Amino acid sequence: MNLLITESPRDAMQGLKEYIPAQTKADYINCLLKAGFDIIDAGSFVSEKAIPQMRDTAEVLSKLDLTNTSTKIMVLAANEKGFEEATSQEVVTWLAFPFSISPTFLKLNIHADLLQGFKLVDQALNLCLQKGKKLKVYITMAFGNPYHDDYHFDMVYELIVRLYSMGVKYITLSDITGVATPNLISRIYSKIILNYPNVEFGLHLHTTPQTYYVKVNAAVDAGCRSFDAVINGMGGCPMTGYEMVSNLNTFELLYYCDKNKIDTKINNKALPEVIKKNKEVFKTIT
Repeated sequence: MNLLITESPRDAMQGLKEYIPAQTKADYINCLLKAGFDIIDAGSFVSEKAIPQMRDTAEVLSKLDLTNTSTKIMVLAANEKGFEEATSQEVVTWLAFPFSISPTFLKLNIHADLLQGFKLVDQALNLCLQKGKKLKVYITMAFGNPYHDDYHFDMVYELIVRLYSMGVKYITLSDITGVATPNLISRIYSKIILNYPNVEFGLHLHTTPQTYYVKVNAAVDAGCRSFDAVINGMGGCPMTGYEMVSNLNTFELLYYCDKNKIDTKINNKALPEVIKKNKEVFKTIT
């Protein structure tokens, strides 16, 4: 068994108030590139007013060195202008689009309703086809929401049916408020993977050190093979009000894989330098 890992420095950085210079961002991502992650979520093309930390994504991408790596670069965008900017970047392979089954969060996050969201997915798909990129749709609030919007796991399935009919083949379920339970994770992935075996389903999980293992295990047991993670679990979505609910820690995910004899492409010899660079960039203690 092999797990695909998407490392997300974008998620680690996007909510920080102190600006990190483009060269510093690029140096850190270049360090991550040596570690063998399948995908690196390197930045976003969104409103500078909403996410000022990501205003230099194009400059950061221009400084990346992809000459000796199989790692692919992903960026996030949420409107047609962002799609155009993202897909015009030569180093970008993946475009991420943040959808949601929560109308409240969809409005808060990308200023769209569900119908507009589907139109945006269609625009993104068409551009990706034209530019030779891949689209990964993130279904945020896939395990519930704090806004009292209607939620049932069948709503997730119905949204996947709609996205698949549009041509989406890469879908990641996202829990950015930490509400997912192992039982719900198992129930959802078991159904969607059985019915859509040719879709690559991933999990973007915000969790605690006490609960990550059982949640990751529930997803793996149900057939999920693609996970997002962040070094030291840093970051949280600044649009939710739940910024303190940390991302899945990359090192905890690697511990899970090692304990369960699950293969990854990670070059363990490169990780000490990653830890060192992480301390320099974020001034953290690991």
